[in-house]
Amino acid sequence: MKTLSSRYRQAHKEAKWAIALALAYFAWWYGFAYGLAPEGIEQTPPTLYFGLPLWFLLSCVIGPILFTLLCALMVKFLYKDMPLDIEEEASDE
Repeated sequence: MKTLSSRYRQAHKEAKWAIALALAYFAWWYGFAYGLAPEGIEQTPPTLYFGLPLWFLLSCVIGPILFTLLCALMVKFLYKDMPLDIEEEASDE
């Protein structure tokens, strides 16, 4: 990362990926928490997996684990280490 503009491009790319991952996590959580949750109390008791209802297991246990791993992969492969000191752009004078 030699120029300031290339660092800004990289920072914007990293920010877009971070926002996309956060929105994907919210969609995952909302979809499983409200999509699979039982609608009424008169229903039969839900089937339990590891002692938890499926909607809770997917939205509150599996989701955070999955998205933590995705975040780690994103940092490892998409983020770049760059210096914070300012270097002047080369000018053609």
